[in-house]
Amino acid sequence: MRSGEGQSFSSRVKDELVRLPFGKSCCMLSEISALTQTSGHLSFRGGGWFSVSYRLDHAGVSRRLFQLLKKRLGVNPTLHFVQTARLGGRRTCVLTLSLQDSRLLLDALHMTETDEEGRVHLKRTVPRYPMTRQCCRKAFLRGAFLGAGTLSHPERGYHFEWKAEDDELPGALEKLLEKNGLPCHRYLRRGKPVVYLKGAQEIADVLALMGAGQSMMELENIRIRKQMRAQAARAANCDEHNGERMLDTAQRQAEAIRRISLKQGLFTLPPALREIARLRVENPDLSLKELGEMLDPPLGKSGVNHRMRRLMEIAEQLEKEEQN
Repeated sequence: MRSGEGQSFSSRVKDELVRLPFGKSCCMLSEISALTQTSGHLSFRGGGWFSVSYRLDHAGVSRRLFQLLKKRLGVNPTLHFVQTARLGGRRTCVLTLSLQDSRLLLDALHMTETDEEGRVHLKRTVPRYPMTRQCCRKAFLRGAFLGAGTLSHPERGYHFEWKAEDDELPGALEKLLEKNGLPCHRYLRRGKPVVYLKGAQEIADVLALMGAGQSMMELENIRIRKQMRAQAARAANCDEHNGERMLDTAQRQAEAIRRISLKQGLFTLPPALREIARLRVENPDLSLKELGEMLDPPLGKSGVNHRMRRLMEIAEQLEKEEQN
């Protein structure tokens, strides 16, 4: 049984990512920011208060987010599971923050502003936590993948994507990817923007960028195996095509020699042509090179080919004479 059989490649990548160290304080906040934008839900409670909750399908991601929130911001989310019948009974983990902890989170992410009367509002354009450092950009990409990323198995094809519920997330992802030389694309699926990568090298690069080195090596190994299989298939197809062509040519040569034998007899041919004609009829599956090696003295492929062309010309001439 192969390693990870029965588990999607995306899940294996996430399993690797959730085991990574949290990193510096700034990186932790960048990862929280990405998870908030991909998996967070805001509810207005009145009086300038908002509550934040997260819905996550991957248990490891839920644990990591719980620990990030507690370690970086000192908040203590409540955790419970819900089972969704329409999704085949899949269990979803829900993390819920209190009103005070929600305010603390939103303030830390610069997502709130206070008006002149002291009332708290969400900013119309939700700012991203500053990501001027490369380490923070890596953490943001990692958090975005943990919250809304999927990856097809490399054996079936190369497709890596983030599905965005936040309208501004695609632009942020595109800028981060472009800064790392990773060309990405965007399209709409059911009205929601999806940012994706298609090339095997680009996907390997983003896995390494997020810190999924083991998954990156697995992808590279699969890619090498696929290339070797493709090369072997091309070589086999080429050999098969060449073999079929050689046999067709040999069959035409043998038929021409038989026509000569029936019309005038092989004994009428010059000794050199008579010898190669006999070898061809007796060895219809040999190549010209192999026929030449059977001669005494041996003859090269071009020499055998010249004699065969002469035999074909004699057979064609006899056929024209018969028609006239």
